[in-house]
Amino acid sequence: MKNISIARVTVVLSVFLLFGHAAFSEPTLSPASSATEGTNSLPPEISKKIDDAATKMLSESGVPSASIAVVKDGKLVYAKAYGLADIASHRPATTSMIYSIGSISKQFTAASILLLAEEGELSLDDPVGRWLPDLTRANEVTIRQVLSMTSGYQDYWPQDYVMPSMMKPASPEEILKGWAQKPLDFEPATKWQYSNTNYVAAGMIVERLSGMSVLDFLHRRVFDPLGMKTVFDCDSSALQPGAPTRYHRYGLGPARAAPKEGKGWMFAAGELAMTASDLAKWDISMIDQAILKPQSYREIERVELLKNGASTQYGLGVGVSVVNGRRVLAHGGEVSGFTAQNTVYPDDRAAVIVLTNMDANRAAVNLANKIGEIIFAPTGNRDSLAKAKAILVGLQRGKIDRSLFTDNANAYFDKQCLHDLASSLAPLGAPTNFELVSEGLRGGMTAHRYRAKFQKKTLEVSTYAMPDGKLEQYIVSAE
Repeated sequence: MKNISIARVTVVLSVFLLFGHAAFSEPTLSPASSATEGTNSLPPEISKKIDDAATKMLSESGVPSASIAVVKDGKLVYAKAYGLADIASHRPATTSMIYSIGSISKQFTAASILLLAEEGELSLDDPVGRWLPDLTRANEVTIRQVLSMTSGYQDYWPQDYVMPSMMKPASPEEILKGWAQKPLDFEPATKWQYSNTNYVAAGMIVERLSGMSVLDFLHRRVFDPLGMKTVFDCDSSALQPGAPTRYHRYGLGPARAAPKEGKGWMFAAGELAMTASDLAKWDISMIDQAILKPQSYREIERVELLKNGASTQYGLGVGVSVVNGRRVLAHGGEVSGFTAQNTVYPDDRAAVIVLTNMDANRAAVNLANKIGEIIFAPTGNRDSLAKAKAILVGLQRGKIDRSLFTDNANAYFDKQCLHDLASSLAPLGAPTNFELVSEGLRGGMTAHRYRAKFQKKTLEVSTYAMPDGKLEQYIVSAE
């Protein structure tokens, strides 16, 4: 499993398989025509943009299928599946199909620990030695450090492929004996390093305190109360008949069947599978703070700091960041034949979920990020957009309407500035596209960032508009 940065902070559980299997012929996929819709209350223009983005993703990545769910205003507003669940039979993907979600499972394990903490069964700052005394420095490493990936316990699956030994069954005890009873990779809380071993330890603590399996505990405390009826343990067995076929590929070769890894290796680090819509129910519960107490959600969503004060950009089972001014809780997941991305915008009461049936690719995260851009696209003002584009075209000719600018901005556009802009921009020709990328406030002004595309170059235009509409800034730079 490898650690991949997603949306700046997200970590993915990766299983990349390098064994040979019979190739399937790879038909031309038409994701839009084979899409199946479950829910859609988005405006038609937004739905079309998501459809176009999904179609492009499947076409460019070679991923056979994707199941998508979008939450807005705390409600599921979009659920749709694209592409083929099985290439050989041309069986289309549907929104009712379950996909493995890999390391997205970790936030459920973290929630289990916090539920037990709420009952007084443990504290996040308890040493793991209370329940797992045989682990290295068990009386020094805390539960918080395990959940935040700062314990120093060595990852049992850093490889980007499945070794032969991992095709055989394993137990949590065997995993901890092999990787959490050796010297630490670093002093606790001095570094951040992704390690699946941490969540095997966390899962065992849940089981020893609750007297039941992690999955049974989650069903009683999370899945059943939220009506998440499709949850499946994909660690114990392969997905049931009718589920998407798991795929991988070598380089840019055709999609090939990916085998199931050995039983027990995923455990509390990545054992769950479900539909995108069921995962959306969990995201909505995070937005509404419906399962845990407010203090527990603060623990999950708070960035852990190292001893030197540096940010880990990771909470308890989720990546934590601010993107374009929005707080983001995100995590990816990858097991043999599946890749997933779950991104929650708690303050905006929104979430995006993308589940796919091919491993070793970034299609899920790239599509989730694109859908995020679509649902949060700044509306702006058409007149402002047209004015900003017209100014750029004028600058290509060395011309400027100074009545549009403040005194400060007019001072910026001196003779040298206008000469350099005209001489460098004129050869680009007419812009092929000019779009608003972001909108915000800065210094009492409205800030806009535009993207200007030319045949061979893309530029960024940054503007600040005063309340009276005059521009205090108009800066052109390479994107």
